[in-house]
Amino acid sequence: MALFLGIDTGTSGTKAVLIDENGTLLASDLHEYALSTPRPQWAEQHPDTDWWQAAIQAIQGVLAKAGKRGEDVAGVGLTGQMHGSVFLDKNDQVLRPALLWCDARTGAECAEITKLLGGTQGCYEILGQPVFTSFTAPKILWLRKNEPKVYEKVAHVLLPKDYIRFKLTGEFAAEVSDASGTSLFDVRKRTWSKTALDKLSIPTEWLPRVVESPEQTGVISAAAAALTGLKAGTPVVGGGGDQAAGAVGCGVVSSGQVVSSLGTSGVVFAHSDTAAIDPQMRVQTFCHAVPGAWAQMGCVISAGGSLRWYRDTFAQGMSYDAITQGAATAPAGCEGLLYLPYLAGERNPHFDPDARGVFFGATLRSTKDWFARAVLEGVSYAFKDLFTLFSEMDVPVSEIRASGGGAKSAFWLQMMADVIEKKHVLLNIDEGPALGAALLAAVGCGAYASVPEACAATVSIRAGAKPDTLQSKTYSRYYPTYRALYPALSTAFKTVAEATQESH
Repeated sequence: MALFLGIDTGTSGTKAVLIDENGTLLASDLHEYALSTPRPQWAEQHPDTDWWQAAIQAIQGVLAKAGKRGEDVAGVGLTGQMHGSVFLDKNDQVLRPALLWCDARTGAECAEITKLLGGTQGCYEILGQPVFTSFTAPKILWLRKNEPKVYEKVAHVLLPKDYIRFKLTGEFAAEVSDASGTSLFDVRKRTWSKTALDKLSIPTEWLPRVVESPEQTGVISAAAAALTGLKAGTPVVGGGGDQAAGAVGCGVVSSGQVVSSLGTSGVVFAHSDTAAIDPQMRVQTFCHAVPGAWAQMGCVISAGGSLRWYRDTFAQGMSYDAITQGAATAPAGCEGLLYLPYLAGERNPHFDPDARGVFFGATLRSTKDWFARAVLEGVSYAFKDLFTLFSEMDVPVSEIRASGGGAKSAFWLQMMADVIEKKHVLLNIDEGPALGAALLAAVGCGAYASVPEACAATVSIRAGAKPDTLQSKTYSRYYPTYRALYPALSTAFKTVAEATQESH
């Protein structure tokens, strides 16, 4: 039976999963690395010493765990954190650490790009979405302005997973779902935007060719085979950005299906048969990893990242289970103790890189467990913001499929259902984007005729969480106050951000 490998170049580590053509998980392996934050609002990782070395170890590890050889793998799919910028010179060497999706240094460049593209309406017409600090184009302009000697050497700009593709195959290629998040891509036409590239003076030849997600892009090279244990000549398909691939791994491939991913970042991703773009630009429209389909997507930048920050800052040595067990002892709503999860700015619905994390409403009764629960509730309220936007846009939501590490917590999953007031279902297998990448490889190599066919054969629903009416009423009393906090603080956020930049 043919086996398929999915590789996910994530923010906290690189994960590899191995499945058979029935979607049965044979093994998974994860190798972690650190996030570098050398200055406020900066976030970087090194493509070679972090991602590629972890990918080698993860591939070797998953083959060993499954007791399989590289010859058993029929195809490889790639996924990873979106938006990050990998800069290579003419000799294909990495010029500097990659600027990541959670890097918020490029506020001035976003304003510049918006102006060059004709303002907000111009961005809507050319890109189909606003420009934000997470995206790739502002990072290119930042390099041009702040590190001109490095910029002069640039010959290629790649996204994270596409750097791994290059190391595996020697090919420069991208695919439509990941390219959608660059601010250089026409999501309606599913191709690079010549208009944007020309207006921003970015050479077209720097960018890789773009394919649909199941399309083959190259084969494992002899050099990569020697390092990883894979067989030279094994096909590698386009894959997908982590959210699109994660949606495939959750079977979100038809209208009404939505995946709510509670990972380091949080994402609500709804399948769409058309490139329906919000004229108010409150959410993004990206190409889906399903050929001919799109998605409406909203992002909470610090979702599970907020819990990790809380653990590392206030609960060192405690497990996530212990933290959530303590949080469960606090009352729902924490008597008005609220948390804004804007540790790295926020994307939807505010598109504000200067936003900061906030605790509001502490009293003498507020204990450590209350603060932990407030973090979980604050992230859940941020997700409710996204579902509120979808409702206002008439995006159909018939089924919410929960994914990500946070969804593995029964307590947090129930809280999400209570806050959002919609049932959340779990799936038979939750290996996130790496699973979706493996399924895309199965389609690209002919095991299935289409992505929906692959998902129907491999993904199924199991248990979930239904809203508790009493808890939902409690949260609905505090949610309006949560929503009111950002408008009340937005000017202060900007003032603090400007002062911080001046001090550095």
